[in-house]
Amino acid sequence: MRQLTEDETKVFFEKLAKYEALMKQAISVGRDQLISLGVCFGKFTKSKKFKLHITALDYLAQYAKYKVWIKPNGENTFLYGNNVLKAHLGRITDDTPEHQGVVIYSMSDIPLGFGVTARSTVETRKLQPTDIVAFHQADIGEYLREQDTLF
Repeated sequence: MRQLTEDETKVFFEKLAKYEALMKQAISVGRDQLISLGVCFGKFTKSKKFKLHITALDYLAQYAKYKVWIKPNGENTFLYGNNVLKAHLGRITDDTPEHQGVVIYSMSDIPLGFGVTARSTVETRKLQPTDIVAFHQADIGEYLREQDTLF
């Protein structure tokens, strides 16, 4: 993903400050009684790496520099946790580099999830229909598939 501009950074931290005030009020509630507070962007793994959750999609979609749109026949495939194939590719942002984080959209501009490109835009044009264009990382179908462990 790209770095935020000054205006975007200002908006982000203003919103974060609102959540911080709410968090200070929530301190009076015991940790085991508190269900949730704010938006979960992800979790740290045991190896100290950060794994983004699908709950961060709305925020990622607003500021995504690189995007991939998939055809209607590929939406269900992606929503079941599979990678995006060339046959399902509707369009892709120009000059998208290889191994770059992207937000995956339907052709009607609805964010479906996010992933990482397998090839650059130039290389994508030369691929076979069964070749992978973007690796799946998260999709909105996870709300149903992982509802017990998501939060």
